Amino acid sequence: MYVGVCLDGISCKSLTCACLSNIARYPAAESIFKEAPKLCFFEDRLQNLFRVLVPEPVFYIFFVCMWTCFILMAEAASDSEPNRPLICNHCQQMEQAIANRRLDFSVAAVLPAGGSGERMGTATPKQFCQVLQRPLISITLETFERVHWINDIVVVVSKQNFELMNLIIKRYGHSRTTVVEGALTRHQSIFNGLKAFVENQPCRAWLQKPEVVIIHDAVRPFIEEDILFHVATAAKECGAAGAIRPLVSTVVATNPESYLDHSLERAKYRASEMPQAFTFDVIYRAYQQCTDYDFEYGTECLHLALKYCGISARLIDGPPDLWKVTYKRDLYAAESIIKESLSKRVCIFTGIQEEPVQLSHLLQEALQKLMEVDVLNWSENKESRCIQTISSGQYYNFVCINVNNFELSQEIVKLLELIENRKLSALYPVVLTVVHPNNLETSSPCVQMEDFISIKEQAKDANRKNILIFRLLLNYTQELDKVEESVKEAASIIDSLIKQRSPALIGQILVV
Repeated sequence: MYVGVCLDGISCKSLTCACLSNIARYPAAESIFKEAPKLCFFEDRLQNLFRVLVPEPVFYIFFVCMWTCFILMAEAASDSEPNRPLICNHCQQMEQAIANRRLDFSVAAVLPAGGSGERMGTATPKQFCQVLQRPLISITLETFERVHWINDIVVVVSKQNFELMNLIIKRYGHSRTTVVEGALTRHQSIFNGLKAFVENQPCRAWLQKPEVVIIHDAVRPFIEEDILFHVATAAKECGAAGAIRPLVSTVVATNPESYLDHSLERAKYRASEMPQAFTFDVIYRAYQQCTDYDFEYGTECLHLALKYCGISARLIDGPPDLWKVTYKRDLYAAESIIKESLSKRVCIFTGIQEEPVQLSHLLQEALQKLMEVDVLNWSENKESRCIQTISSGQYYNFVCINVNNFELSQEIVKLLELIENRKLSALYPVVLTVVHPNNLETSSPCVQMEDFISIKEQAKDANRKNILIFRLLLNYTQELDKVEESVKEAASIIDSLIKQRSPALIGQILVV
């Protein structure tokens, strides 16, 4: 007796096709599926041969397994090729899952950025304050523009910052962002941002009214796609949704004499955070009905949807990184978080000389205890892993072994040109650590004043392009223990240089 499974009337062959369509997502499947006609013929021959031996479900299970084996073998073979993916399997699976996200409704975002930054205590509004030589608002915009299913982003700024915002968009290439002039209050500014989607103006003719709109503060840069996805899908289902976090402190009420009146039970309450999402018609209708009091004193968009449209928002637990940059100390915290994110991986480039290759492998072993490391031979071939690595935007830290005294090799000069041409340093400062190996048993370093002047000038010129060049003189001998000790110390220095990203140390020679 055979045991079968019925899946809503789907035939075994249809189920096989569905399985194969999922398998086809693998990169290696592309080349194999070119042979599909031959394999389909193979399938027919197999079916005719086995029809009398096995039932149809068993045959199709066998055929799917056969295809899967082909794909896995091709994937394994591609891993040994120089053009293999540059990210780890776990990261690749996560990025693939995110890339496969599809929404069957349109989504846009409105980012209010009209605040004056009074609590920051600086002349510059906080959204335009520099974090690692880049405006804070640009970092937030980059996060949103990485989300492929968000079609348009509207930033609402004050009239006096309108031109500045357009310059930031142009400089950092925020192609999906449109600037709208704000108003005196937060709610009025958000309403202006929403109007941009429905009012026909020549300067914004490309904007289309979305089905769902996400509202998020421009000064909350560390937003993850997961929470954006969850509030957007919940808003489509319920009309409104927002992120929440547990209260950190107990909320109390005071009487007119500033004595304690009562306190709230903290476990019953949550802090309302951003992002929040709404079906466009709900939030637009709510703002159309707002009173002057709402516009002047209101702060909660979710409350407006409840008050004027009767929509009770779904509340979703958000991650701890939803905090808002409010005070000057928050800028330092934001910079520290970005530095930590940029410092997770490094790429070591080496030439074909035997000595640098050996040193690079020792450096790799030492640095692997501190971060993710990749070692590549230099190549200017456009299809090489070397060029792919630079173009991928996954690495902002590079180490080069330079055996040509203190004059930068042609490979390093080319690397600097590539970093600039690929606009890698336009986003964040790129760290390039040049290691000068010096065998104490065969030579001694001879640094002339001309070398120091050249090193300093090269570093200054690169710094203007947001590239930090650090020099490290690595002294070693043929004794393995001493070599490993020197390399370990060098790795520790490189780790510190990458994490600190301090321009104060460029144009100098650090000695190990």
